[in-house]
Amino acid sequence: MLNSRWFLEFTNESEAALHSIEEVLYTSQTQYQRLEIFRLGKYGKALVLDGKMQSAQSDEFIYHESLVHPALITHGEPRKVLIAGGGEGATIREVLRYPTIESVTMVDLDEEVVEACKRLLPEWHEDTFDDPRVEVVYEDARAFIENSTVPYDIIILDLPEPMEEGPAIMLYTEEFYKNVYKHLSAEGIMVTQATTIAPHNLNSYRIIFNTISQVFPVVRGYYTFVPSFYTPWGFVLASKASDPKSLTYDELRERISRLNASLGFYNEETHHGMFALPDYLKKALDEEKRVNRDSSPISFY
Repeated sequence: MLNSRWFLEFTNESEAALHSIEEVLYTSQTQYQRLEIFRLGKYGKALVLDGKMQSAQSDEFIYHESLVHPALITHGEPRKVLIAGGGEGATIREVLRYPTIESVTMVDLDEEVVEACKRLLPEWHEDTFDDPRVEVVYEDARAFIENSTVPYDIIILDLPEPMEEGPAIMLYTEEFYKNVYKHLSAEGIMVTQATTIAPHNLNSYRIIFNTISQVFPVVRGYYTFVPSFYTPWGFVLASKASDPKSLTYDELRERISRLNASLGFYNEETHHGMFALPDYLKKALDEEKRVNRDSSPISFY
């Protein structure tokens, strides 16, 4: 007999995942989105925005290490990092594992989400919000980047999915990526989460990849499987010069050894494995011609 509450997450218009809710830690309709923090039966604490799982306690390290380390390791000596989104603080946590880091600026639109994560998800941020190198700005990330005068080594786009009604819809367009390009240093690298690469639900990923390809000379897609997302999850790394696929195992191993903490997922083998794309995805990316622009932004649904 079912004796607990359930969280139903629609992964697309035809599929959903069901999670038992052991405890409701926080719910709110913020100024920008629906915010929920649950304790789930198998995944522990979980951050949910507009009904979509953002990260879960049991496997958030897979997502956050996959998002952060390929870009920073490829750069080699990152000093100034900008994070758009990343309200849980786990992206900051991973960035600060690099001894070369001088400053991390996190720009998030929704202060209520960040403050709730600070209080309720310390396992994610590990008090890195208090690091003197970290600055948190509550502002629209697009406006912040447009007005910035700082050349960043790394820009990490840890954003919600581009749903039509969501706050991140205009952060996946060609015009936005052009602004990101202008605010990177000569060796700068951008990385973005880019939704699922599941064969039946590939529309958003292939458009995001093709849109970024209009702006950057080096663009590499990669992916990993995050169990709480119930799907293989895609990322896109874009660079002015450096290619993450060019690094040898020895180079990767040496660079990873410089970090000030051990990792749970990312290593020299997973680095190359994530960039090894299956043929169906290569074919879809080669055939994609659509470009996402401000005048007609894509939606996940």
